[in-house]
Amino acid sequence: MTAAARRAFLLLPLFVADTAAENEIPTAGKNLKMPNYGGQAIIEGVMMRGKRAVAMAMRKPDGEIHIHTEALSRIYQSPVMKIPFLRGIIGLWDALVLGTRALTISANLQVDEEEQLEGWGLYLTLGFSLVVGVAMFALLPAGIGHLGERLLGLNAFWGNLVEGLVRLVLLVGYVWGIGFMAEVRRLYQYHGAEHKTINTFEADAPLTPESAARYPLEHPRCGTAFLLILVVVSVLAYSLLGEQTLFWRFASRVLLLPVLAGIAYEYLRWTADHMGNRFVRAIVQPNLWLQRLTTREPTRDILEVGLKAFQAMREAEEADLANHHAVSSLQPL
Repeated sequence: MTAAARRAFLLLPLFVADTAAENEIPTAGKNLKMPNYGGQAIIEGVMMRGKRAVAMAMRKPDGEIHIHTEALSRIYQSPVMKIPFLRGIIGLWDALVLGTRALTISANLQVDEEEQLEGWGLYLTLGFSLVVGVAMFALLPAGIGHLGERLLGLNAFWGNLVEGLVRLVLLVGYVWGIGFMAEVRRLYQYHGAEHKTINTFEADAPLTPESAARYPLEHPRCGTAFLLILVVVSVLAYSLLGEQTLFWRFASRVLLLPVLAGIAYEYLRWTADHMGNRFVRAIVQPNLWLQRLTTREPTRDILEVGLKAFQAMREAEEADLANHHAVSSLQPL
């Protein structure tokens, strides 16, 4: 496994796949129900996810674009994904599992077979990434907030506000700092290509590199925006818990993460649903500003990879849907 691939795994907590809810998207002057797709930047490629299939397009070392597609779990078509808050928890777990798998596949494509990451090597790398993410963005801010309450006599609200500000500074500083690495800058370009591809589709514009290049780098359903919302929600939620011992402060930051993720997901879904509202557009601006740190303007060849991933995902979705209808038609009445 290359050093670049190992560094990219440190981005796993930041590249939570974009949510894939259905929203009312104005198209050609009409308010049509269109599917919204999510994706993720991977090593030398882009992963695109629908409701039935996921596709990855990756640039191999020889310059060829490799396509990998898989069917998604049927849970995305189940009634469970219509239950508010619960669908956010399921979405977060899926984003971590699917994102990890996509990063692994893309990393292994860049190296010889004997250098590929698998088995214990894979588990240790993922475990290290998880430990770093939890320690840096959950436990360290909680410890500083607790210290502020003890040394400065702050009440629970102000202590949690300090904790939230520390967490925000760490998040922004982290994505800004690693952006100076050449490998990460390229990963940010693929992140930009993913957003431009989705924006092009939602504008009902031609899915070509020339067309996609004209669309914004930012997208309101980005996983980076999700993390910023999570920081803000956590300040309010943790303040309700009152004063805590250091042990329970640490424990609550881990145990309540799924609950807060569900709340953040619903907020992100609601704002994406109401982007036509001037007030909503104003309150999501910080989310869009933060994305400028995790995206870079993609070159034409990188845009081509993002578009290939999207087209492969759409084709896999259509094939799966056609197969489902064919099987249904064979069922006895």
